[in-house]
Amino acid sequence: MSQQRFSSRCPAVKRLMKEAQELSEPTSQYYASPLDDNLFEWHFTFRGPSGSEYEGGVYHGRITFPPEYPMKPPSIMLLTPTGRFKIAMNICLSISGHHPETWQPSWSIRTVLLAIMGFMPTHGGGAIGSLDYTPEERKVLAKRSKDWQCPVCKVKNKNILPEETSQEKAKEMQQEAAKVVAEVQLTKQKFEEEIKTKSEEPNLQTSTPGTKAESEVKSAVDGVADLPDGESNTTAPTSITSSSVATPSTLDQSTPDVQPTTQATSLPSTSPPQQSSTNPPLVRRRPGANTARTGANPATESVRPVGQQQQGSNRVLSLVIMIFLGLAIFLLIIRRIYITYEYKFDTEL
Repeated sequence: MSQQRFSSRCPAVKRLMKEAQELSEPTSQYYASPLDDNLFEWHFTFRGPSGSEYEGGVYHGRITFPPEYPMKPPSIMLLTPTGRFKIAMNICLSISGHHPETWQPSWSIRTVLLAIMGFMPTHGGGAIGSLDYTPEERKVLAKRSKDWQCPVCKVKNKNILPEETSQEKAKEMQQEAAKVVAEVQLTKQKFEEEIKTKSEEPNLQTSTPGTKAESEVKSAVDGVADLPDGESNTTAPTSITSSSVATPSTLDQSTPDVQPTTQATSLPSTSPPQQSSTNPPLVRRRPGANTARTGANPATESVRPVGQQQQGSNRVLSLVIMIFLGLAIFLLIIRRIYITYEYKFDTEL
């Protein structure tokens, strides 16, 4: 194998060289090794699972790795006719390049081989690169597979793997392959559940009652509170479907003990809010907001209590009555003086 073309600092090269060392010796069930001139292309051979229509068959395939391996999955294809996968076509498995979203960097080439062996007896289900041959046709292909020879490796399949010496070893390998298949399917199921959960989250947010109305009310109040000095909010929304903000009403000075009430509107408003010309509307401001206005008295920014307003109006009314009574008394005195002097002038004459 030529190693001069690849940098040993590349993570993919380090990983592939490590796995090549681990898989350097073939087993009775599988074998994989890179090409002499390309570390990113491997050829593999495995035995068909016992107890299935592939029993007795020996199959050959190819694995190509991306430069980002092991962060991205490899592409897998079978070169020997099996009746389960198409020849010289990248097959679609949860552990292959067709599904990078379910690939785990902890998986290795050995995991890929065990997964292929575990997926062989399963139904293709119309996946990319799958075939639906009958069991009889697959048994015929399994017998022919032993004499099949790879044009690149130049070796027949039956001469690549050593002869089986123990059936127990084969059963253990099948059990391990079944565990790998279960792990791959569980990873795929978890990914599908995450996708489903993420797709349902926007629907839950839009279907929550009151969320949109509350956000509109909050944005309207915050917009008024953040206005610069001497400016008014002309872009606040005029239609609010549900509101719990206290709106000041026009205070009647002649009616005692009138308190501002909190009014909840359930119907959308089609006209802009009316503001009183005498008393400015009560505005809820956030802490730290500037409450002073240019050329205005800060005391008029908040609505005074009703009792103080009525007390002021009573004082004005009392003052008017006192002035009126004073004028009346003054006129009576003038009239009395006039009558007295008029009678005195009449007696002297």
